[in-house]
Amino acid sequence: MSRTLFEKIIAREIPSTVVYEDDLVFAFKDIHPQAPVHVLVIPKQPIPRIAEALPADQAVLGHLLLKAGEIARSLGLEKNGFRLVFNNGPDGGEAVPHLHCHILGGRQMGWPPG
Repeated sequence: MSRTLFEKIIAREIPSTVVYEDDLVFAFKDIHPQAPVHVLVIPKQPIPRIAEALPADQAVLGHLLLKAGEIARSLGLEKNGFRLVFNNGPDGGEAVPHLHCHILGGRQMGWPPG
């Protein structure tokens, strides 16, 4: 099976603007930002999408959420707020089949989304 775009970004085969990295997650600026701040946080372990996550993925998913909060704070988004988005499948807007969290901030978010 071929590697996803995100696996190639993690391997530094495709350039990105890295915001954060540790043993479990990798965060980088989105190349087509939908807000003044738009960062993707992805697990290094490939999980296709949230609907396919397994109980064994619980620790990495919890870590991803905690790091998303830390990253948002480090980007100055805590005071006015931010949005975390997970897309699942084509109708959910998923473009890359590798679970990822969008951190969106720096502007007022509308509701309902999409």
